[in-house]
Amino acid sequence: MAERSFDRYRVRSGATLEGSRYTAWLAVTPLQRGFPVYYAICENRSFRQQAQAEQAADAALQAVLGLEDDGTPVFPDGYEGPGEAPPGTRD
Repeated sequence: MAERSFDRYRVRSGATLEGSRYTAWLAVTPLQRGFPVYYAICENRSFRQQAQAEQAADAALQAVLGLEDDGTPVFPDGYEGPGEAPPGTRD
């Protein structure tokens, strides 16, 4: 699990077992008051191994450019998730 701090929020990455597969996620928690909001990463895929899901979540956390006022993560234009070619490098 990785963690980054922004102006008013802390963002953590992780993975959760759902049935027999793991889902990667980011949790955005206000630094002052409030509850965390969870965002699924790579919603179109799941992982058989927890380590792979955690790596995908960690990579997504590193790709976050910042947060909107409500804490929603902002990714680069064209970002399609961990393991994908960076925007502008695809054929």
